[in-house]
Amino acid sequence: MPVTKELYKKGFYSGLRKGIRSFLWVLKILLPITFFISLAEWSGWIYEIEFIFKPVMPWLGLPPMAALPLIFGMISGIYAGIAAMVALPFSKEQMTLLAIFLMLAHSLPQEGIIQGRSGFSALQATLIRLATATITLLFISHFFKTSAELPFVSLTPSLSIPFADFLQNWLIKNLLLSLKILGIILGLFIFLEVCRSVGWIEYIIKSVSPILRIYGLSSKSAIVWITGTIFGLIYGAAIILEELKEGQLTRAELAKLHISIGLQHSVIEDPLLFLALGTNPLWLWLPRFLITILVVHLYVLGKKAFNFFR
Repeated sequence: MPVTKELYKKGFYSGLRKGIRSFLWVLKILLPITFFISLAEWSGWIYEIEFIFKPVMPWLGLPPMAALPLIFGMISGIYAGIAAMVALPFSKEQMTLLAIFLMLAHSLPQEGIIQGRSGFSALQATLIRLATATITLLFISHFFKTSAELPFVSLTPSLSIPFADFLQNWLIKNLLLSLKILGIILGLFIFLEVCRSVGWIEYIIKSVSPILRIYGLSSKSAIVWITGTIFGLIYGAAIILEELKEGQLTRAELAKLHISIGLQHSVIEDPLLFLALGTNPLWLWLPRFLITILVVHLYVLGKKAFNFFR
């Protein structure tokens, strides 16, 4: 089928609609969480509970309050984690460490269910992601000169700042962040929908075969792997579930596929969102790529060793 202006236009408007719909969904998460945490910081209440996290977080090279974006991100999703991050005055290094963890382990209940419905243990998928994120951060934190304290912050309430000024600062900060996120989401969806409309997706599938071999995956996994890797487990859930109904993958192949897309999905959107916070792009892409390959192959070796000694 020849590529025409109508196909480009169709892809553009489809991406625009999906992008706006996704952006509005993001705002429903972003705004309430940033307001709640910013208000808690303004009142000083948030610093009253940091003693709960003090024994654990310094091991990860992070202050106790870093537990909040990690918890929000693991339970609610990447946007909730970002919302909590921007509400607290983390340094760039601390934000980078938080980003690395959250990209590996976010939306664990929702995405675990999706993986469970498509042939892999939800509990196993969740535990692998959580353990990988923790061990990765323990290792990578040694490359950063971070402290276990929040920079430029006093552990006393900020009530001396009038509430009206606090509210104005919160609105300006979140307006700028929302505009950045809107641009990223619209650009991503328009690009993907144009590719789909003009038939470029098929060529993309063929081009990823060498990458699949690095993960030990066959070409049968291509559509699901691309869907999960680019669109994410939640955005691509319908496609993932539909493709896996065909039953063309062995249990071993299915396990490798799920570990791969569980640890490394939304590889365009998620890092771009963290780039909007000023984090280093090298740390957003490279560690996740390398650790995913390592974990997939360690899983295969572990299964072989278990079967050998059983």
